[in-house]
Amino acid sequence: MRKIIQWVNASVDGYIDGPNAEFDWAQLGPQLGEYGDRLHERADTFLFGRGVWEMMAGYWPNAESTSDNEHDLKFAPIWRETPKIVFSRTLEKADWNTRVIGDNLSEEVAALKRQPGKDMLLTGGSELPAALTALGLIDEYHIAVHPAVLGGGRPLFREPEQRVNLRLVDARTVDSRVVILHYEPAHEAPAS
Repeated sequence: MRKIIQWVNASVDGYIDGPNAEFDWAQLGPQLGEYGDRLHERADTFLFGRGVWEMMAGYWPNAESTSDNEHDLKFAPIWRETPKIVFSRTLEKADWNTRVIGDNLSEEVAALKRQPGKDMLLTGGSELPAALTALGLIDEYHIAVHPAVLGGGRPLFREPEQRVNLRLVDARTVDSRVVILHYEPAHEAPAS
């Protein structure tokens, strides 16, 4: 069965963007880029909520014309060619090899996981990951924690209706400043 892997950047105080939706605080370096590349290699489908989709679609189709960053130049054609799914109740269609799913999140995602193929990579966002977490559909969480305290913004994890227990698989420091935490759902009850 295919996995859903979440890949997200967060501040030390647990936000995925700043109080004004800014993302200028993330410290992207070559080792962080390599880690992301390895996750992309595991996936044959990218998953997005509408907000992240709009940000990605606003940059990656023409990234080569605005950036000379090695990672950007390598990833732009991968982004364009990889099938993408946007989960949105308001978006009707999307370009760049993208399908839109608006309803029946649980059934649609469960069906996607049963299909043959590589894993699916869920990038960024907080609403879609929260919904998928509540449904028990995310198999791995890869969280890059950056050395910034934002004091507000969209939280990494929205308030869940039930506690979510995770098991740490790996923790590593990259680029001498960012800590990547790799978790999987812990299916056992927490220790008392």
